[in-house]
Amino acid sequence: MKKISNIMMTLVTVATAMTGNQNAIAGNGVEVEHLGTNNTLVRVTSDGKYLILPVQESNEEAAVNVLVDGRLDKTLSVRLAKSKVDYTVPLNIEKYKGKELLLNVVTSQNRSSVREAKEDACWSNFVVSDTFDVSNREKFRPAYHHTPIYGWMNDPNGMFYKDGVWHLCYQWNPYGSKWQNLSWGHSTSPDLIHWTRMDDAVIEPDGLGMIFSGSSAIDKENSAGFGKDAIVAMYTSAAASQIQSLAWSDDDGMTFNKYPGNPVLTLNSEARDPNMFWNPDTKEWTLVLAHALDHEMLIFTSPDMKEWTLQSRFGRGLGAQDGVWECPDLFELPVEGTDEKKWVLLCNLNPGGPFGGSATQYFIGDFDGKTFVSDTDASGNVPTKWLDFGKDHYATVSFSDAPDGRRTVIGWMSNWQYAPEVPTMQFRSANTLPREIGLFRGADGEIYASSTPSPELEALRDRLTLDVKSKKIGKKPVSFRLPSENDGVCEILADVNPGNAAKVNLELSNSKGEKVDMIYDVNARTLSFDRRESGIVDFSQDFPSVTVSPTFGDGKKISLRIFIDRSSIEVFGDNGRFVMTNLVFPNEPYSALSVKSENGTAKLSDLRIYSIK
Repeated sequence: MKKISNIMMTLVTVATAMTGNQNAIAGNGVEVEHLGTNNTLVRVTSDGKYLILPVQESNEEAAVNVLVDGRLDKTLSVRLAKSKVDYTVPLNIEKYKGKELLLNVVTSQNRSSVREAKEDACWSNFVVSDTFDVSNREKFRPAYHHTPIYGWMNDPNGMFYKDGVWHLCYQWNPYGSKWQNLSWGHSTSPDLIHWTRMDDAVIEPDGLGMIFSGSSAIDKENSAGFGKDAIVAMYTSAAASQIQSLAWSDDDGMTFNKYPGNPVLTLNSEARDPNMFWNPDTKEWTLVLAHALDHEMLIFTSPDMKEWTLQSRFGRGLGAQDGVWECPDLFELPVEGTDEKKWVLLCNLNPGGPFGGSATQYFIGDFDGKTFVSDTDASGNVPTKWLDFGKDHYATVSFSDAPDGRRTVIGWMSNWQYAPEVPTMQFRSANTLPREIGLFRGADGEIYASSTPSPELEALRDRLTLDVKSKKIGKKPVSFRLPSENDGVCEILADVNPGNAAKVNLELSNSKGEKVDMIYDVNARTLSFDRRESGIVDFSQDFPSVTVSPTFGDGKKISLRIFIDRSSIEVFGDNGRFVMTNLVFPNEPYSALSVKSENGTAKLSDLRIYSIK
């Protein structure tokens, strides 16, 4: 950006006096000019990598129109600070170096005068800087779950594996920790544990709208014409309508080019979250698209990812129907212990989850390349099945091209009932731990999906802090200490044999009396999770809750694997045959595990607790 000389600054001041405009020269590399009660110009007057934007979350959104050499480059929605600055976010301006950069800001707040508008906190807090401080300021930021460094995150998108690297894209607002400006953020990992975040969004909003959810795949045959082994992303462009668009990458997902022929698929009704994969049997691309308000999935095929043919519909009147259908995934897996294979259709919906809000349901069935047909139960009905019985597991989709035939999934670890209100501000939301999907046949003869922690997660273990081979459990609680290092994050493994007890209670607690109760009900064959007294729960009436999962067992011994992070607990039972994921916000880390039984004596065996690196 060109610097304004002292002479030009004098001329601006004189012109202001003559025209009556209200100018405030803010310094910090910017000049602020107030045109009216709701319209302000912010001119960048020095070079730097970032323009730092001050945010106040309780304020209304302002439209920030970014003009480069007089042309509109992009429009952002930012909650610019009015009475105080909660945090700041960076606008990368490095690519505009040597050009005239102007922000035309339109606010929606009512102002009685320009003088009143000038008092907003934002105008004196715009700063041009070569750095942006991403040091963590959040006590509840997870220690080993993926999060954005700053800003809002929801659905995982466009996940793929290539050349030893896991690529996770996600719905991201780089300009605030509330939902808006949806783009694709991008992180990479060699091991599903350590994540490197890209500085900027890899796919940004454009004239077709914000960038909603979608998928990515490796085009090994160059069917789309973008190059052999190009990464092709398909996503929903969302504005007045929801339409499907393409982008491709020839540098392993580091940057994407938008297809100039976008959109490639349009409907006259709301449809989103395209999930595509190459079908080796039919030698064409298959696409599953959520027909959101019609509560169904649409299945298309294509030779080149550009021309799509509708082949069938699935889902009307089946499964959970109380909310919109979103974020589908379709894949084939072997059934444990057999030579049989079945197809799994993941269907995320909101609301309508088993305990309110958002959740992931799934269907087991057969797919012939054009039509998915769901299995039925003994009564001839299509049963509703849930992938996770907690409140905080949504938008679950899998990595394409995962190695060794693995079906590795990651979900969004929150719930639309309260996601914007959870007690963090620098960032909002984390992803679940990566999980491996499998199939098993239950005692009722039906086939169910299991979710086991990905094998890479064993590398998280640090010190074995407790190793108990066998312990009798009665009505008097037996207490074990949890590790104190790293804010108490840990992994717990335990075999629970109820013996003649009716229930076995496992309680996590801290010195403030905050607790989580997990109760194994032997006769009901369920495990419940009570977080009503878990810590901070008053930010939403929907947060205090009890979730309950069937154990799919025989009422005898269950094996638990529990991952505790700073703001979440994930419980995997019997090698992933049942799972519960729930957020918690304790004021101090849980420090004790207490176990007791009701109406009989139980036994706890092979209890191990590992601290987390």
